[in-house]
Parts: sequence; structure tokens; C-alpha cells
Amino acid sequence: MTEISVAPPIAESGAAPANRQGREVFQPRDVRNQTLFGALRKRLSWPLGIYTTPVAILIVWEILSEAGVLSDTYAPAPTTIVTTAVDLWKQGVLGPDLAISLQRAGIGLAIGLTVGIISGVLGGLLRSGEYALNGLVQILNTIPLLAVLPLMIVWFGIGELTKVLLVSFGAGVPMYLNLFAAIRGVDQGLIEMARTTGAGRWRLVTRVLVPGALPGFLVGLRFSLAYSILGLVAAETVNADSGIGFLITQAQTYLQTNQVFVGLAIYSVLGLFADQFVRLLERVLLRWRPSYEAT
Repeated sequence: MTEISVAPPIAESGAAPANRQGREVFQPRDVRNQTLFGALRKRLSWPLGIYTTPVAILIVWEILSEAGVLSDTYAPAPTTIVTTAVDLWKQGVLGPDLAISLQRAGIGLAIGLTVGIISGVLGGLLRSGEYALNGLVQILNTIPLLAVLPLMIVWFGIGELTKVLLVSFGAGVPMYLNLFAAIRGVDQGLIEMARTTGAGRWRLVTRVLVPGALPGFLVGLRFSLAYSILGLVAAETVNADSGIGFLITQAQTYLQTNQVFVGLAIYSVLGLFADQFVRLLERVLLRWRPSYEAT
């Protein structure tokens, strides 16, 4: 008796899922339409995504300022802050200060991430590295940045080195802690499986530990970027003669609230851009890792 094979139905692009053999599984049209309509409805409900709440706050802030509820002395309107920033840029004040702050943040972040990644890998892979580094980093993690600043001024003076090291301190500690925890948190079953297949140490590290620790590394990167900005704020508001923090300090001295808010807005935007950068890395580097999709 001749066996008749029936070809699977042709699915629409991007609609039908696949089984383990790579064949497309039929999915009713009404289910696919519900999925598409659900995604479209979520997109229309939150058109700005994570920017929805900040934009809503700015709109309410502007309305209250225009209505006279909020005084410009205490909380200038967002349009006033933007106008002040444009004026400072045209006057040649904001541009150089922003460039200096970004330079400090970049150098300090590079040093902190390098030290944090190297020490985190050594502590996570080697028992001797854990004994040598983990206790010290746990102690440093409990010391606030502002408490370290006076000691750094005594050791290194009030120059650029102190400011860069403070940013490095803020970036390195969270990177070590998260990377160490990520390496030690890799599933032991995967490690044993790789060893039974004859994988050497290098193959075990590159094929199991690195992919397994990558999510924790990205979490550490997010914290490092955030704390590096906090370190930059602490460094630039004390004994600084340039930078966004110096701009805020000068504006505070002369009661120029609008310029204070310009500096705060720049720090906020830097933090938001840093978070978006890590989110982009997660989408690129963790495409292989299924995750929960909120409804």
C-alpha cells in the first residue's frame, strides 16, 4: 500500500511557530489575529514605552508652571529649562562643561569596568581569587562614595585623578559583585554535562560559563553605569572648576535655579541613555535566551 504524505499547510510570514524538527505547526487564523491585535493594542496603549511616565510628568509640570502653581524660583517649567540650556550652549558655557564631564565619566568607567571584570572573572573562576578579592570588595561595597571622597582628596589632591578614580570606584564594585555572582550561579548540571562530553577548561569557560554569566554581566553593567554617574556627581560638586557639577554649584551660589535644573536634566538624560544602551545589548547578546514577556 502506497503511503501518501500530506505537505504541511503554508503559513503566513511570522505567524506559525515551528516544532522541534523545524516544521511549521498549523495555527488557526483567529489565534494569529488575536496575537497580532494584542501586540498592536499594547503598542497603542503605551506608544512611548518606558518614556511614557517621564513625558507625562513633564507635561503636568509644564501645565502647573503655566498655571502659576509652581514658581520659577523653585521649579522652572521644562520649556524654561530647555531655553536656558540652549542659551548656555550658545554662550559657550554648557558645551565645554559637558565635554569635560563626559571625558571624566568615560575614562573612569573604562578603568572601573576593566578592574571589575578582571577581578570578577578571577574571583568567580578561582577559589584563590575569591579568597583574595571577595572580602575586600564586600567591604568597599558598604562605603558610600561621598565618604571616600575626602580620603581621595588627601591622597591624590583635588585634580582630575581624584575625580576619575571616584567614577572608577563607583563602576568597578557593582561590576565585580554581579559578575562574581553570575559565574557562581551558572547551572552545575550544564557544567557536569560539558565535562562528561570531554570539554576542556577553555571550552567549558567559553561555551558554558560565559553564556551563562552574560545576563548577570549585563545587570552589573547597568549598575556600573548608574553608579559611575553618581560618582561623577560627587566628584564634580566638590573642589571642581569645570564640568556639569561645577555648573550646578555655581548656579546654586547665585540662586540660578534654572541652571541647576539644566545640570540635573543632563545627569538624568545620561542615566536614561545608559539604561537604553544596556537594553540594546541585551536584545543583541541574549537573543538565544527566552525570557518572560510581560502582558
